[in-house]
Amino acid sequence: MSSVHFDGYPHVICAQQFSRKWLEEEFLPLTDEMEEIFKLGGCEVLKGKRMFSFFYQPSTRTRISFQMAMEYLGGRTVFATENAREFSSARKLETLRDTFLVINRYRPDAIVIRYDHDIGAKFAADVSRAPVLNAGDREPGQHPTQALLDLRTIFKCRGAIDGLKIAMVGDLDKGRTVRSLSYLLGKFSGIQLYFVSPANTGMGEDIKMYLHKHEVPFAEHTDLRVVAPEVDVIYQTRAQTECGTLLDMSEGYFIVDRTITGLMKKDAIIMHPLPRVDEITTDVDDDKRAVYLTDQIDSGLFARMALLKIILAPDA
Repeated sequence: MSSVHFDGYPHVICAQQFSRKWLEEEFLPLTDEMEEIFKLGGCEVLKGKRMFSFFYQPSTRTRISFQMAMEYLGGRTVFATENAREFSSARKLETLRDTFLVINRYRPDAIVIRYDHDIGAKFAADVSRAPVLNAGDREPGQHPTQALLDLRTIFKCRGAIDGLKIAMVGDLDKGRTVRSLSYLLGKFSGIQLYFVSPANTGMGEDIKMYLHKHEVPFAEHTDLRVVAPEVDVIYQTRAQTECGTLLDMSEGYFIVDRTITGLMKKDAIIMHPLPRVDEITTDVDDDKRAVYLTDQIDSGLFARMALLKIILAPDA
């Protein structure tokens, strides 16, 4: 395999770091290798490597999949907290800078951080000797490893990225996953995006400017029923209520339900970064096109395994 390093290596801070060349030649093929390792029960390529995990906001999938990724590769998570804002010295008003300077004295091989402001991962990387991996930040923030697993999911389910029509639905203003995914999709050809949301939760102007720059056409809608027959992927999101978002459901149609699945293409897929609240009805879960509880979850583990392998054992 080639050794094409992504921009900013070894830190993972934002989706803009990853080139199409790296995604196609390094990352996606390695996720397939990681899937095979998983099926075999793991390996020892990261034996002796130690990961610290600092989450200043609660998480389920991201935190657990990073820890399991480390374990399946033979490494260890030696420290993990799910709410560092409450259960670390941050409660005593310790600065992030001091926290990471101290952590680095213990010589971790990697640090995974979810922070409650958009500067957290970058600021930590500026003072850290160990690679820092952004597990999601806020206001409005990014979630680069989620974008990578989402891209892998689309590629595995659809067979290609170029030429796809993708609907992003719900809270696009505060949804960090759709922001990061938009950055990645902008690197491919023939992509068309449909932003479906109430006016108060529309996609940010910075993302629209990026898409204009990369000549990615997009349209804004308030009714998913209009878009559903056209798209290859529906990427649903929840209202980020912890950020103060209130979705005005009277403005349009934003729920994925049997009405929407009845309009969709037979080979389209439905994605969601989870947790799901009520924006996808549970009777959709058994639809073969719904991959948010299956392929998308699997891709999360394989994507994070691939990243850890690339960063911590590039020559192994």
